[in-house]
Amino acid sequence: MRTIRTLVASIALVAAGCAHARVPAPSGLEQSTAARTTGSVHEDVFFSTALGVRKHLAIYLPPSYATESTRRFPVAYYLHGLGGTETDWLAKGNIDATADSLIASGTPEVIIVMPDGDDGWYSNWVDEVSFRACADTLHGESADRYCVAHERYEDYIARDVVQFIDAHYRTRATRDSRGIGGLSMGGYGAIELALSHPDIFGAAASHSGVLAPTYTGPRPFVAPARFATTVDEIRPSAGGFWPRYLHYWGTNIERWRAVDPARTAERARHSGQHVPALYFDCGKDDPFVDQNRALDSELNRLGVSHVYREPPGAHTWSYWSTHVSESLAWMARQLR
Repeated sequence: MRTIRTLVASIALVAAGCAHARVPAPSGLEQSTAARTTGSVHEDVFFSTALGVRKHLAIYLPPSYATESTRRFPVAYYLHGLGGTETDWLAKGNIDATADSLIASGTPEVIIVMPDGDDGWYSNWVDEVSFRACADTLHGESADRYCVAHERYEDYIARDVVQFIDAHYRTRATRDSRGIGGLSMGGYGAIELALSHPDIFGAAASHSGVLAPTYTGPRPFVAPARFATTVDEIRPSAGGFWPRYLHYWGTNIERWRAVDPARTAERARHSGQHVPALYFDCGKDDPFVDQNRALDSELNRLGVSHVYREPPGAHTWSYWSTHVSESLAWMARQLR
């Protein structure tokens, strides 16, 4: 299995004025294109206007990318969770080996792009933190990999990353050939970004996502779902996430409603907007299962077509690495 650890350590800078640098695929992947039956994994670095810094992307290219030089491919963006990096889906989720196995059994090929989203919740923050203040705080990664000039993570994913990939890879650059998935924080990001940008993403998938941040009960879930009317109502269920949430969404309940997937879906439905194909699952023992049930209930109430599954499992990589094959196969079929 290939992971990001196999990448070449040094970055070859491209010509002056170019916005990115690329880490070439390791020599072990430079096999005869006629014999290649697996995809390749490597890394890109590019400058994000939204964040004001250079960011890293991990990219899986399917087997036929090397052998069919004029063919264009759909793209699936997979977002990591809180505390993660662009390498998580490879090193912990084995998504490259999963994609190889699915393709070998007949699943349509897709490019998989895994961006570094820090702990930004894939949102444009209400209360931004300066690069210097961030750099002066202890983090799991170095400041140059974690801190940004502007916390505009929604714009970073929906605009900068998508535009970079379409400009530098043989993609089918249309909504119907572009999907987004993720886990936990990334599951929230995938569903909310797709609902907010239906002109960019045609499908979205979530594993164990934080999919109803304004949900207040009942617990355990019984329809109908209750949603907060003030921000103070959310604080008891937010726990240790509360200080982060205040950076992301502030103290205005209307701001929270604006980025809650159930409310975003409701606005899209009432305005007649295109609603992307939606898939989400959550383990029965996951702390966010009631939020997932709440979104499922609201989408059913709105008449929004979607797939929701609730298999056994908790908020763990064991669960995500097991079920990513299901979301990836579903997404490949949607993008086909």
